[in-house]
Amino acid sequence: MRELGTRAGFRQLARLRRAPAFHPEGLGCTGEVTMPGFSGRPWGVPWLDGLGRYECAVRLSRGAGLPRPLPDWLGLAVRVLDAGGPGHSLDLLLTGSSRLPVLRHLPLPRGDALGGPYSTLLTYRVGGRGMVLAAFPRRRLRPVHGRPETLRRALESGPLVFDLRAAEPLGRWRTFAVLTVRSPLPAPSRSTPGFDVYRNSLPGLEPGPGLATVRPAAYEGSREGRP
Repeated sequence: MRELGTRAGFRQLARLRRAPAFHPEGLGCTGEVTMPGFSGRPWGVPWLDGLGRYECAVRLSRGAGLPRPLPDWLGLAVRVLDAGGPGHSLDLLLTGSSRLPVLRHLPLPRGDALGGPYSTLLTYRVGGRGMVLAAFPRRRLRPVHGRPETLRRALESGPLVFDLRAAEPLGRWRTFAVLTVRSPLPAPSRSTPGFDVYRNSLPGLEPGPGLATVRPAAYEGSREGRP
């Protein structure tokens, strides 16, 4: 019953917004993920321990759609194409958070899209270990507001670069890849490829069971309610 209620609620919210239920406003972009290969302790996941370059789809967004210029829960969604082989992509959904161990699981509202890390909030199983994944932006001299038009202007002067890292609950962050966000796409700000971390995961790199029943229902409801 809880799953049915969640699905119906997200469906209605998406219909009212004529956009995704959460993160309704965003900028879709092309991008690339570069895997440098492991150094030190292996991750125990072939994709993380390997070398390679992968094309990806990226969406930078405002989570609650609050009136601008108020801070918002900024989001970073990444679809790594063919990460698990031809036709098998990996989706990562990250939200603005803190680099501090005790705050890695909490969303942190802010205005600057490059003002701090984005994390998965939920724990992932990475090679059998519980970890949080995060994207740390390489700062620019000036803040970049999370509005789509501001992000578009920022990309005109060069790509946005993020270091992708993982850490155990109280451990240090370790970099496993570099994400380069390149050109904005012409799609409307309220369109999205429909990211889903449960459908698009990899063996050994999977979201934990924290919201394993409720979150997929929320994804389904949001997809059903969008135009």
